[in-house]
Amino acid sequence: MNPYILSTLLFGLGLGTTITFASSHWLLAWMGLEMNTLAIIPLMAQHHHPRAVEATTKYFLTQATAAAMLLFASTTNAWLTGQWDIQQMTHPLPSTVLILALSLKIGLAPVHSWLPEVLQGFDLTTGLILSTWQKLAPFALLLQIQPAGATLLVILGLASTLIGGWGGLNQTQLRKILAYSSIAHLGWMVLVLQFSPTLALLALLTYIIMTSSTFLTFKLNKSTNINSLAISWAKTPALTCLIPLILLSLGGLPPLTGFMPKWLILQELTKQELPCTATLAALTALLSLYFYLRLSYAMTLTMAPNNLIGITPWRTCHTQLTLPLAFFTMLTLLLLPLAPSALALLSP
Repeated sequence: MNPYILSTLLFGLGLGTTITFASSHWLLAWMGLEMNTLAIIPLMAQHHHPRAVEATTKYFLTQATAAAMLLFASTTNAWLTGQWDIQQMTHPLPSTVLILALSLKIGLAPVHSWLPEVLQGFDLTTGLILSTWQKLAPFALLLQIQPAGATLLVILGLASTLIGGWGGLNQTQLRKILAYSSIAHLGWMVLVLQFSPTLALLALLTYIIMTSSTFLTFKLNKSTNINSLAISWAKTPALTCLIPLILLSLGGLPPLTGFMPKWLILQELTKQELPCTATLAALTALLSLYFYLRLSYAMTLTMAPNNLIGITPWRTCHTQLTLPLAFFTMLTLLLLPLAPSALALLSP
């Protein structure tokens, strides 16, 4: 792609998200979301592969449906209450429709089925943008309207953690596994959104860090399915030793970074006298942990069933910048000691 066109699209992507962040009027927020969608569509379809074009079409139809629902709900709210302000969502009907529209935009269960199929059609760089940056604007709107649909958010959160863990169990494609991982992590964030918005933001930040390091690792190894992980030791031996730790951090095991948000979320749910919800969320985390362990096993404890020539690929010089990978990997593994600082920030 022409670098000028690429720069324009990335600028549009950033501008759309910034407009949504800064807006207090529903029409401005909707306009920012639409700019965001229109800017990423050429990035998705740039390879002209039939699967990429199909995934782009599915993504466009899903986002257009969610945007129409959002516009309908905000108009209905203005009709019922006379307010276009994002903070003034007082009527239950438009609030419910808006939460479902934003859930469709970010891929929360039960309106999640588009996300694994769409992510499977893209390359890993576009998948990284879709899994991280594209979640920010809808999540910012959810943060502002969260008191309106408390019960609905808990139901969506529990359904997402369950389906995100369950759906990834029998997958062999890495992008689909990361899509279900995204659904599960978003479920954890939505679960605690109404009780502690700051904690939900902390969970979003750690999710972005861990997902970025995972996508960049797979991009460096050019891995797209579980079988291709078995030859990664021949390409990048040092990184292969670190990848299981990155995956276990995604699963939420101590003493890694991913343990911090889950620990604090379970603690917050228990404080809010929701022990059953906390127990269910902790049990669904075990489902996600299983497929992260499966990836770790495939990468470090198995060898590809090929001859010697097949398992020692040429060590050609790659052109990928490895500084972002090193930065995100370090954050993914070593941020847990900052948990007391996070607690101090979260305390009122």
